[in-house]
Amino acid sequence: MTTEIIATDAGDARVTWHKAKKPKFLLAVSHGAGGGIEARDLRALAEVLPGRGVSVALVEQPWRVAGKKVAPAPKTLDVGWRGVWPVLAKSGLPVISGGRSAGARVACRTATELGAHAVLALGFPLHPPGRPEKSRADELLGAGVPTLVVQGGNDPFGKPEEFPEGPYELVEVPYGDHGFAVPKRAEIGQERALEIVTEGVARWVTSLG
Repeated sequence: MTTEIIATDAGDARVTWHKAKKPKFLLAVSHGAGGGIEARDLRALAEVLPGRGVSVALVEQPWRVAGKKVAPAPKTLDVGWRGVWPVLAKSGLPVISGGRSAGARVACRTATELGAHAVLALGFPLHPPGRPEKSRADELLGAGVPTLVVQGGNDPFGKPEEFPEGPYELVEVPYGDHGFAVPKRAEIGQERALEIVTEGVARWVTSLG
């Protein structure tokens, strides 16, 4: 594991590399608006995927590196992601653009422009909690590249059954909330919930060829 500071027009971003021995892909994945790369799903992917031939770059947006607690506007998040991309592309690998929550929206909005091989959307915030009329489906549907959504079955930002039909795949984490936490009364434990995430992502990446 190594870290790297990258200057962007939105400030300094930070990339933590988890490299595979013989990588076929690079998954670059960023955090949401309310947390960082310590999120349970991001940690699990960084632990599991390098052993499956996928290098993982956990990207911290400039606002997190600067120690701020509130994410900036979506356009600023896009600027930060664009600034990191040349370093990711320099790997020479097909780059899967990924993120959780707000990071997933960034990945979808910029995928075609940046030449992403595919998009991984973890906990895509389809709408604000309790506001289904404020849909962000157009961002997801407009990604323009192969896309996988991994969504908690009880995510207040959009349950799997709320998602429209479209050119993407969806893996449901039963009982999971927006961060894939499952209640103690659930029929699956937290460890199994994370296995569903990592297994689903690994299987999908393999299908990308």
